[in-house]
Amino acid sequence: MPRALPSFPFWCTHLLRLHYQESEQVCLCKFNLYLSDKRSCTCAHFRIVLLTALFGTSVAFKGLDTIQKLSTDNFRCLKDNGFTFYIGRVWKSTGNYDMEGMQNMKNAHEAGFEVSAYIFPCLAKHCAPPQNQVEATINRLRSEGVPFDTVYLDIEIFRWPNDHAANRNTINAMGNKLDGMGVDWGIYTNKNNWKSIVGSEYDQWKHKKLWWAYWGMNDGTRRGEFSPFGGWSNFYIQQYAGDFNGPCGVNLDLNFIRLD
Repeated sequence: MPRALPSFPFWCTHLLRLHYQESEQVCLCKFNLYLSDKRSCTCAHFRIVLLTALFGTSVAFKGLDTIQKLSTDNFRCLKDNGFTFYIGRVWKSTGNYDMEGMQNMKNAHEAGFEVSAYIFPCLAKHCAPPQNQVEATINRLRSEGVPFDTVYLDIEIFRWPNDHAANRNTINAMGNKLDGMGVDWGIYTNKNNWKSIVGSEYDQWKHKKLWWAYWGMNDGTRRGEFSPFGGWSNFYIQQYAGDFNGPCGVNLDLNFIRLD
């Protein structure tokens, strides 16, 4: 028999209903007002952690990323098919904003999704310094009113030089800029990519959330395939399938968040 829902105090149910159009500062204020744990926490993360604590069991959430242009109705259809979060591309490897990705994020949010973003850094000689790319992206997200929870740096084998020290400096420049702008951020990568680009022992950002690209036969029910690297002992999100012909006519990558 399903466990009965507990009776929530007002502040708790209000936090469960929060959407990211409210400022992170307001969410943090309410979070710190009622809980003794003063950890930095965003609205979306607090809802998920709270649900996990209430029911005392692992919770898995299915999500997607895609560069396909999607309407609000597309996202509503996806939500009806069990998807709950979307990660949109907001900066391209060519050194330009991804405005379609930003609009997708707005549409996803309107349909009730938790929304995050990823930056695919431009690494060619003509590209702006990495910290400038990040700064421009965040400023544009904010000026356009695009809702977002976490911003991920896409660190995969693509035009990275064969120079671990230089590549570490590039990632550090982006990460430090995101920290300086008060952005909750993480890294999209896997063990092979990380080893090739910066060396598997490099663990400068092990405290950031890992969006792990591993296309194993995983439906969100287990974690056993993960092998630690880069200081990460586990992942936050797994991208477990790519180029998947999903529901609602959407070609997508499949992801899940699992909290144990």
